[in-house]
Amino acid sequence: MIEVKVPSPGESITEVEIANWLVNSGDYVEKDQEICEIDSDKATLTINAEESGEIDIVVNEGEVVPVNSIICKIDSTKVPLNKPTSKNDVKESITILPKNENSNNVINEPSPAAKKMIRESGLENIKGTGKDGRITKQDVLKSAIAMGSGPGKRNSTRKKLSSLRRKLANRLVSVKNETAMLTTFNEVDMTEINKIRKKYKEKFYKKHGVKLGFMSFFTKAVVKALQDFPDVNSMIDGEEIINYEYQDISIAVSTPKGLMAPVVRNAEDLDFAGVEKEIVRLAEKARSGKISIDDMLGGTFTITNGGGFGSMLSTPIINPPQSAILGMHNIVERPMVIDGKILARPIMYLALSYDHRIIDGKESVGFLVSIKESLENPKDNLFDGGIDSSLFNKPKNPLRYRSNYKHKL
Repeated sequence: MIEVKVPSPGESITEVEIANWLVNSGDYVEKDQEICEIDSDKATLTINAEESGEIDIVVNEGEVVPVNSIICKIDSTKVPLNKPTSKNDVKESITILPKNENSNNVINEPSPAAKKMIRESGLENIKGTGKDGRITKQDVLKSAIAMGSGPGKRNSTRKKLSSLRRKLANRLVSVKNETAMLTTFNEVDMTEINKIRKKYKEKFYKKHGVKLGFMSFFTKAVVKALQDFPDVNSMIDGEEIINYEYQDISIAVSTPKGLMAPVVRNAEDLDFAGVEKEIVRLAEKARSGKISIDDMLGGTFTITNGGGFGSMLSTPIINPPQSAILGMHNIVERPMVIDGKILARPIMYLALSYDHRIIDGKESVGFLVSIKESLENPKDNLFDGGIDSSLFNKPKNPLRYRSNYKHKL
């Protein structure tokens, strides 16, 4: 009998919710078949069967369970009698019987007083709490609380928050309460980056098979800044600070199942093409629902881009247990004074949220200024041996290493 346990969805996550069983207890499942979806505060992840066999589900949907707890068992000695079944197969075989129209039971039928109030207010989808689900006057009053009245229809719907959204809300509140989070801002002139992308984008795509986007420039600038300001690349562990000597960059990706932050490992060892390819690979996996737990683990710093949705300015919230996050925004032409002349320049506002327990104001400002300088003068700060050198650069240190050290606060 094989015991299937809840894997860890990421650091600092201790429990998950069973969101949806994709099979029924007693079904025969194939190896690597998707059997369950779990919700954490980072994402909805899928659990696959470790072996073929008959499944015995021991945890129901909606239950919250600790990481590494057993959620089902698979008897690999069982042989399938029929084709493997799924919940969809079962649903097709269920016949829904019509209600008995002669039944005396009153289901969700409003009382006379409630019926008049519903007609006058135009309310719909009212849940009855009376006998046999009857809608009472109090039910109508509760549905109309604090909404006032108006000449037209004033309908509303109510639904339960998903587990992912509930946990995300709790996590964001806890970050605000448990960290000394501050945000500092700056602006960056994207003129030089736009020139490089316009001049080399076709040649870059032809050689590497991937588009030259903004994320590779920002990732390279962040890596350089993290190396210059190592405390930003650290975390608190009890009464100690862990400083990481490598840069694992979490890239926030919006997916149908919520916000995910897959990790670009050892970004310091990647050239521009390597960063772009890795971001595309992880984003495609996340949006197609094929992201693995290992893709989500770790990360020493996060980059989030609200500019793709039109955001001009925001205060991003730290992705714990990390100590800082960079927010990118949209690029807008704004008037700038250059050499005494007012010129239109493509400007992006940057936001750095950081944990003031680890990072001082001087370091946070210096870190953001470093990113600004790298992006406004990429030729001197981001390219080795000229912009067109091997289109663009190979990593300085191709030998990867992953180390960190602790010291007391």
